[in-house]
Amino acid sequence: MPKFLSNRFVRIAAAAALVTAAITTFTAPGAGAAAICPGAGQAPVLVAGVPGSALQGLTVDAGGRLYTTDLISGRLFRIDRPGAGAVPVATVPSGGAGALAWTPDGTLLVGYGADARVFVGDAVRAASIAKYQPSTGRLTPFVTGLSAANGMAVAGNGTIYATNDFGALVGRVFPNGAVQPDWAQLPSANGAVLGNNDGYLYVSRTFVNPGVSRIPVNNPGAPQSLVTFGGTDVIAAADGLTLDSKDRPIVPTDISGEILRVDGPNQFCALASGLPASSVVSYGRGNTGFSAGRLFRAGFDGNIYEIPGAFDPNATAATP
Repeated sequence: MPKFLSNRFVRIAAAAALVTAAITTFTAPGAGAAAICPGAGQAPVLVAGVPGSALQGLTVDAGGRLYTTDLISGRLFRIDRPGAGAVPVATVPSGGAGALAWTPDGTLLVGYGADARVFVGDAVRAASIAKYQPSTGRLTPFVTGLSAANGMAVAGNGTIYATNDFGALVGRVFPNGAVQPDWAQLPSANGAVLGNNDGYLYVSRTFVNPGVSRIPVNNPGAPQSLVTFGGTDVIAAADGLTLDSKDRPIVPTDISGEILRVDGPNQFCALASGLPASSVVSYGRGNTGFSAGRLFRAGFDGNIYEIPGAFDPNATAATP
């Protein structure tokens, strides 16, 4: 197994401090760094953290409260505002708390099974999704039978899409709970966000042919590559992405520690750098707290940063 794949497995199973040290070992500072996006390049700002965690999911509710998941403990945390402490609000039934996404009715979906099972996810399909009700604090199992839920997105009609970066299957869950684990096939698809009008599912490609693709929702057998990382960028390990208000993918890299924006076919630039162990990015929502227009990054180091150069007044967290 390649060293960077082995290292990712260690992240899932070990303490966050060991995770960060291992990733940093494979990070060559400045190697293959992308050009800075116009107006970007400011230093990231530490706004919150969950000590001892390896953060995987990230989203913000309409009131500007941030939610994040920990791969190690399986817990879901809420952080009410930048600088506030993380409050554990729920724990998934089995290990590997993963992606987060909102349903049209305001329920928070929590993916789990993003642990060692992802290595054989396409074969055993042990990953699941639970429903969390912020108003009551109740977490209820919803569906199982997915390859993984490292990335997750929800369409306006309630259809859910889920990815597995160590497999090839992209799953679909219908609003009635019916699971189609093999809706699409794209090796090492990771992260998931739907574009305007839910026409395309955007995913990063982490380990196989690293880059970013979009999958036509009405033609999942014909994925389109938007960017392929070459040279030293090949080991960047693109992770949980989002979209800005112009439907441009913004993707963090686990290993090279950059926050990249894809501006066109094989065109990308860096919004920030120096953040190894980055796992996911999301825009804020609401008028207070982690507010709309601001981009936030969570990582396997347990830290959450704001990316100042990525401010987009028209962008919000991915919601149906």
